[in-house]
Amino acid sequence: MEKKNKKFYISSALPYVNSVPHIGFALEIIQADVLARYHRSLGEEVFFLTGTDENGLKIARAAEEAGVPVEEFAAKNAEAFRELKGILNLSFDDFIRTTEERHIKAVYKLWQACQKDIYKKKYQGLYCVGCERFYKEEELIDGLCPEHETKPEIIEEENYFFKLSKYEKQLKNLIEKDILKIIPQTRKNEILGFLGKGLEDICISRSSERARNWGIPVPGDPSQKIWCWFDAVVNYVSALGYGSDDKNFEQWWQENNNKLHIIGKGILNFHALYWPAALLSAGLSLPNILFVHGYVTVGGQKMSKSLGNIVDPVGLVKKYGVDTVRYFFLREISPFEDGDFAYEKFEERYNADLAKGLGNLVARVLRLAQNPNVKIPMSNQIQNPNVKKEINRTKKDYERALGEFKFNEALKAIWELIGFCDRYIEQERPWEDTENKLPVINDLLLAIEEVAKLLEPFLPETSQKIITQLQLLESTPLFPRLD
Repeated sequence: MEKKNKKFYISSALPYVNSVPHIGFALEIIQADVLARYHRSLGEEVFFLTGTDENGLKIARAAEEAGVPVEEFAAKNAEAFRELKGILNLSFDDFIRTTEERHIKAVYKLWQACQKDIYKKKYQGLYCVGCERFYKEEELIDGLCPEHETKPEIIEEENYFFKLSKYEKQLKNLIEKDILKIIPQTRKNEILGFLGKGLEDICISRSSERARNWGIPVPGDPSQKIWCWFDAVVNYVSALGYGSDDKNFEQWWQENNNKLHIIGKGILNFHALYWPAALLSAGLSLPNILFVHGYVTVGGQKMSKSLGNIVDPVGLVKKYGVDTVRYFFLREISPFEDGDFAYEKFEERYNADLAKGLGNLVARVLRLAQNPNVKIPMSNQIQNPNVKKEINRTKKDYERALGEFKFNEALKAIWELIGFCDRYIEQERPWEDTENKLPVINDLLLAIEEVAKLLEPFLPETSQKIITQLQLLESTPLFPRLD
């Protein structure tokens, strides 16, 4: 296959705008950015989407608490998420807000396309505003929401429902056969276990009164607002032109077999069951892969405003630099399980891997190359077969790891190459006989160039700095050691 003609669509989940960004979302959007940059490096045409979810009851309540009109509140926090593009050096192609007209238009179109599976009935249930969803009694832990550890509200209303149960067997078949592939396997097993208990129809609207009159009205029934989850997931197609640009939508969604959603484990059901069922009802294509990551904890505890342990990614970047933040989350945090953030771990990674590891290697080799007896470049080909073999091995491990979303293992492969270069320097001792060791220095410079190229999806700023230093044969510290 000619990869240059291949389309790759990648989307993050949409964070709620009831608050400003925290490091949990930073993890997800950085992971998505790495994959977008990597697939571009393969010559693929990439569309990388993110944005904000703005129509939930929790946003209306948060605005009330802040004493700010909800439109103004949502817009301000949405801008904080949009600004992550510069702060975290992200390369997303579009940023969609669920209050935008293009999105609302697509939501109406999907609602109409699913009309045969939508009906109205009276309902009583336990509702968690934090999750924006109903829970069954048996799903609670000690009577509390398992996600937010708060007591759900008892809600009784007449609402619209979607026939989720109708698609139970079809969803099970699609997931079992990996037509809708869920990574990692543990999350696939989790969903199949959930399916094994049987699916019930889901409530997809709220009374306008309870919604504080905030949200997208149900077509033809202004007394009801569309449930924010039934609306929010439509972003994945509204940004591609569903309801507004048929040609673009066909190319990027209907005809594209490379559609990847990156989501957190807490919203797996919405993306593995509710969203695919709506697509099946509407006669639309499904996403191909759901990559599900864990949570970022802080000092072993889940982040919580009440505990006062929310970590601001903006502050981290200001203090340590963007690539340091990107590196920590990609190397230290497991792509599939919960991972812990602690400033001690963060600074240890910085000093050991970035300052002493990568930064020290680049500085050492450039010092050798600055010797007046060295004429660089001698050759654009690596002379030592062992160096060539190590680079090829690194590339193979790196590509395999990224193909499996194992960001930490891809970085580990790069750092093994860095370690190899350090050992090669000690073995050859080129500073003792520079004129006769020019091939060694040449090979090291070329190896560092390969490191820089492999680092580009992960640490784009550092990658470019290394390339520039190699071109100028001038060294400035990449990562000054933290005291």
